[in-house]
Amino acid sequence: MSKTKNVLKSLSQATQEDFQAHRPIMSFPEFLGMVEENPARHSRSSVEFLRDAFLFYGKKVRPSEGGDVERFTLFDADFDEGKRNRVIGHERVQETIFGLLDNFARQGRVNKLIMLHGPNGSAKSTIVETMMRALEHYSTTDDGAIYRFNWVFPNEKTASGSSIGFGGTSTKKGSNTSSLDSYAFLEETQVDARIRSDLNDHPLLLLPEKQRATFLNDIFNSDVSNLSDHIRKGSLSHTGRQIFDALMNAYAGDLERVMKHVQVERMYITRRYRVGAVTVEPQMRVDAGLRQLTADRSISALPTMLQNQTLFEPFGDLVDGNRGIVAYDDMFKRHPDLNKYLLTTSEKGTVSLEHRILHLDTVLIATANEDYLDAYKQSADYVSFKGRVELVRVPYLTDFQIEEEIYSDQLAGVPSIDHVAPHTTYVTALWAVLTRLMRPNADKYPTSIRDVVARLSPLEKAELYATAKVPDWVPQDRARELLAAVPEMMDEGDGGSEFEGRYGASPREMKAVLLNSSSKRRHAGISPLAVFEELELLVSDPSVFPFLQMSPDGDYYRHENFIQTVREKYLDRLDSDILDAMGLVESTQYADLFARYIDHVSQQMKGEKVFDRNTSSHVEPDEKFMSETEALLGIDEVTPKDFRNHVISSIAAYSIDHPGKRVDFQKVFPNYFSAMKRGFFEEREKQTRRIMETMLAYFHGDKDRIPTAERKQVERTLENLISRNGYREDSAAEAVAFLHSSRYKES
Repeated sequence: MSKTKNVLKSLSQATQEDFQAHRPIMSFPEFLGMVEENPARHSRSSVEFLRDAFLFYGKKVRPSEGGDVERFTLFDADFDEGKRNRVIGHERVQETIFGLLDNFARQGRVNKLIMLHGPNGSAKSTIVETMMRALEHYSTTDDGAIYRFNWVFPNEKTASGSSIGFGGTSTKKGSNTSSLDSYAFLEETQVDARIRSDLNDHPLLLLPEKQRATFLNDIFNSDVSNLSDHIRKGSLSHTGRQIFDALMNAYAGDLERVMKHVQVERMYITRRYRVGAVTVEPQMRVDAGLRQLTADRSISALPTMLQNQTLFEPFGDLVDGNRGIVAYDDMFKRHPDLNKYLLTTSEKGTVSLEHRILHLDTVLIATANEDYLDAYKQSADYVSFKGRVELVRVPYLTDFQIEEEIYSDQLAGVPSIDHVAPHTTYVTALWAVLTRLMRPNADKYPTSIRDVVARLSPLEKAELYATAKVPDWVPQDRARELLAAVPEMMDEGDGGSEFEGRYGASPREMKAVLLNSSSKRRHAGISPLAVFEELELLVSDPSVFPFLQMSPDGDYYRHENFIQTVREKYLDRLDSDILDAMGLVESTQYADLFARYIDHVSQQMKGEKVFDRNTSSHVEPDEKFMSETEALLGIDEVTPKDFRNHVISSIAAYSIDHPGKRVDFQKVFPNYFSAMKRGFFEEREKQTRRIMETMLAYFHGDKDRIPTAERKQVERTLENLISRNGYREDSAAEAVAFLHSSRYKES
C-alpha cells in the first residue's frame, strides 16, 4: 500500500507541476500583465489564431518532377499519432485556405464562410478535420495559449473574512498577486457560484471599450491597425454584460472591485468536448438556442445583486465552437431553411435568437458535394449566399504518384494485411487517376502545340502531370512549350462546373477495391493481379457508380480499357524488376553507357574531342559507338542528328528548370533506359526465358531436379527481388508467372 501511495504522490506532484507550468488559472491583473509581455499572442481573434497555427507548423518543400511544391506542414499531422489521417496532396487548396484566413486577419474581421466543394471522397472533410486537430495541439503549446474567463462569487463567510485565499496569498507559484485582490484562486468550498463566460469570451472584452483602447494603444505603441475589430470594439456576451453591469452598479463603478470576481482560465481546443472545434452534421435541427441559467441553480446561491436578473445562457454548435472553428459537414444536405441564418452570420458574425443577438468570434467552414452545390446554384437564395461565401474547389487528385501515397497510408493502417506486393498501390492509383482525366480542349492552347495537346492519350496526360514526362513522339522544339502549358491544362475547368477531378473513381472506392483484393487468398497478400480482378468486377456493372456511366470522349472515360493500359505498365515494371534481379547486366551499366553516349554527342556538337580514360588522351567522338547506342535505343522515327539535338536540348531544359541539380539521366530519359534494358535482354532472350522457366520450376517444388548452377542463379534472382524490391517468395512467384505468360512464353 505504501508503494501505491508513493506512486500516487509522485504522479500528483508531476501533474501539479504541469498544471502550474501551463498557467491554467490566473487573476485578471495577472492576465493583463501577460498581455503586456506578449501583446500579439494574447490579443488574437479566432481567425488570427487559426492563421498563426498554419505559420506555427511552417512549410516544407515537396520535390516534384514538374517543380518543387510548397505545402503547409500542418496537414502532415506530425503532431498526431504518427501522421494519422494526414492530408496527402492538395497543396493548392491549402494555399488558398491560408490566403483567405490571412485576408480576413488583415482586414480585421471574418465576413465570409469558407466552403470546400468537390466530389465525394476528395478529402474535404479530412482537410477540415486536420485543421481542427492542429488547433487542438496548437492550443497546448506556449505559442498557442488562449484564455477565457469565469465569474466567481465567494460565499458570505469568505467575502467578509480577512483572508479570502489560501493563507492570505495566491497559491500560484511566482505570483505577486494577493488573494485579497482576486477571488480567482478560491477553493470550491469558499464559492457560492461560478459562472463561465457563455461564449468563451476573450478576457480583454472585460475592459470597457474606452479603457481597452487606452490599454491597447499603450502596449502596441499606438499602432493597433493590425488588431481585429472583435478585440478593439467587441463586447461581452449578453449574460456577461448583465453580470458586469450588476457588479458595476453594486460597486459604484469601481472596476478594480469588479475584476476581483474574474478568474481567467486557459482554454484548450478540443473536438471531443466541443470547445472551439465543432462539426455540424446535416441533421434537422437549429445550431443555437437559449436556456435559463437560474433554472439550473439555486437562486439563493447567486449573489444578491444577480438574484433579480433573469439570466439565460446560449447553447448549441455555434456557442461551443466560438473562439475556434465551426464546420458544416455536407451543408446542402441540411434543409435550406436551416442555412438561411448563415447569410447574416457569415457576413456580420451574429446570430439572432429570441431574446438576444449572439456576437461570434469564429471561423465558419463548410463542405459541400459538387452535385448538391450545382442544385443550390439554381435556387433564388444562391445569389445572396454567393456574396457571403468563398468557394474553394477540392477535386480528386490527378497525380498518380501522390494518389499512391493515399493507398499506402490506408493499407499501413490495416493490421490484417500481412503483405502488399510491389506495384499494388501503383496500379490502383494509376487506374483511379486515368478515370478522372478530361480530354483537353486543344483550341485553348497556342497553335504551335494544339495538335500535340489534341493527341495526348489519358496515359500520356497522367504521366505528364505526375512525372513531367513528355511523350516520345513530341518534337523537342515543342516539348518545352507543352510542359509550360501543364498548369493551364490543370486549370482548364476553372470557373465552370465541369473540371478535371470532378468525376472518376474516388479514393474511398479504391480502398474498397484494395480491401476486397486482400480476400483473394489464391493471390499473394494484396497483389496487382488481385486488384485487376476487382477492377474487372467494378466496371462490369456501370449502374453502381455514376462515373462508370459517363459517355466516352475519344480515349477518355473508357474505364474498361484503362485496366489493360495499367496492366501493360505493370508488366513494364515487372520486366525491369525481374531482369535487373537476374543480374545479367548491372543497372549501373545502363547509366554508364548513356552518360558515355551523351559525352560523345555533346563533344561532337561542339566540335571538340572526347577524353578516353583507357588511353588518357583526347580522341574524336566515336560515330560507330553513337550509332550502335541509338540502335539500342530504337530511334526509328527520327534521324540521328535530330535525335541528338533532342537529347542535348532536353538536358539543357532540365538544367534550366532545376538549377544547381545534377542531371539524372534515368529520370530525364526513362523510356530510353527502358529501351536499353529491352535491347540488352532481347540479345539474351533465350537465356532470360530459360531462367524464368527454371524459376517457375523452382517455385513449383522441383528444386531438386534443377542443376546446381541454375538453382543458384534462381536463388540469387529471388534474393534480389526480396531485398531490393520488397517481394515475398509467393508474390515473386506470382509476378514471374504473370510476366512469363504475358511476354516470354513461346507460342
